[in-house]
Amino acid sequence: MDNYLDHYLNYLAVERGLAKNTLEAYGRDLARYLEFLATEGIDAPAAIKPAAVLRFLGHLKSQDLSPRSRARSLAALRTFHKFLVREKLSPENPTDQVMSPKSLTTLPRTLSPTDVDSLLASPAGETSLDWRDRAMLEILYATGLRVSELVTLKLSDLQMDVGYLTAFGKRSKQRIVPLGEAAIAVLRDYLLHGRPLLEKQRGSHYVFLNRSGDGLTRQGFWKIIKRRALEAGIRQSITPHTMRHSFATHLLENGADLRSVQAMLGHADISTTQIYTHVTRERLRQIHALHHPRG
Repeated sequence: MDNYLDHYLNYLAVERGLAKNTLEAYGRDLARYLEFLATEGIDAPAAIKPAAVLRFLGHLKSQDLSPRSRARSLAALRTFHKFLVREKLSPENPTDQVMSPKSLTTLPRTLSPTDVDSLLASPAGETSLDWRDRAMLEILYATGLRVSELVTLKLSDLQMDVGYLTAFGKRSKQRIVPLGEAAIAVLRDYLLHGRPLLEKQRGSHYVFLNRSGDGLTRQGFWKIIKRRALEAGIRQSITPHTMRHSFATHLLENGADLRSVQAMLGHADISTTQIYTHVTRERLRQIHALHHPRG
């Protein structure tokens, strides 16, 4: 079964061009699935029946995985078994008759404009790291980039004279995203004052560098944004994706149309972007309840 999994992951990487992070997530979910099947003595695709899939989902529930996590695992199983059938490695797809675990729609967490202002102002010093962190936070909020897109941004992706950057998202899909005057100004300062000190003449093509002159990692930026949020006095838990959510929500709250936000976020399906309309409606409901005499 491990050989089938390797074959499938190679297919996802080569033929479908999935990003490394997505491949790793699929790999983890499916490796856990195969380990469970092994404990049941199942070692061939043809031997996997719907009952085995249901027992696996029950096993995940017993480990306190949320309905959302179990639904994600089942989605990975569905595509894996679909691949096995297509390759004639299995006579049927045992997930066809399995219902997805019910999951409540969770609204994305966002920052208020005031908290965003506090966060963007938190790197207040004049060190190379302060210049870098200011630029990273400004660009993240100005563009709604994913963290993986931010840390892999190259100098050649910047077109500051015309006010945009080129982002490469999931499946290496390219999109153009406006930067905005504030982000351009802070980015120019970083490139002039901060980056030369970090580069150490190593000739890196990446925009944002660590102390050693290498490109930052996703984990490295997670630590940066959490530290800067604490410095800004922000109490809620914050991740790089919080800034992406805030970018989209604030655009819609200020009158942007859904299709434009979809294009800037790089969503393939507009239904993914529509979650932010729920956020803005919830915000309106809260304002009504707080301020209307009969709210």
